Amino acid sequence: MPRVSVKGKLVEHAEAVFRRQGFNGASVQDITTAAGVPKGSFYNHFKSKQELAAEIVRRYSGATDFSALGDVGDRDRTAPERLRAHFVAQAERTRATGVEYGCLLVTMASDTPTTGDEVRSAVLDGFDGWTGALAAVIEQGQQAGEIVSSRPAHDLAAFLIDAFEGGALRGKATGDRTASMRSLDIALDALRA
Repeated sequence: MPRVSVKGKLVEHAEAVFRRQGFNGASVQDITTAAGVPKGSFYNHFKSKQELAAEIVRRYSGATDFSALGDVGDRDRTAPERLRAHFVAQAERTRATGVEYGCLLVTMASDTPTTGDEVRSAVLDGFDGWTGALAAVIEQGQQAGEIVSSRPAHDLAAFLIDAFEGGALRGKATGDRTASMRSLDIALDALRA
């Protein structure tokens, strides 16, 4: 088997450290200990904790599975059905890595006042990409008369993310694995035409 590089180990273990401890609570020592590498080796691969955190956020966002949203011409399911299926997949992703730690984007977003511009930019890009993907489906739903058209699709997409992630924060605090989907279902009901 090929050996995992030191940089690969740092990247592999940093997400879990950041999710569990947040940006401010995670030290370079915590990350290198989790990766099983010497602390000094960190700076051979990253100029700062911010640089690593931004890379982790970009990787996390890039690994988001949008397949449940379907293709532009998908008419087998309504737009609300496709949106719900997408959020079910996101809830499963969070459950698989620990609902008590929540979504990495939200964890990092809550620390952005002190993370620096590089991390903040990566978080914003992650939310923007997610919002854009949802807005495309919402626009289709608006054109088909399935979703209210009184508000811009982009605003409704942000609303769905906010409802879902707000529920996830409640679930993080209470250990309720269903909180995010309950909030999302209420939001989806509010959007139906």
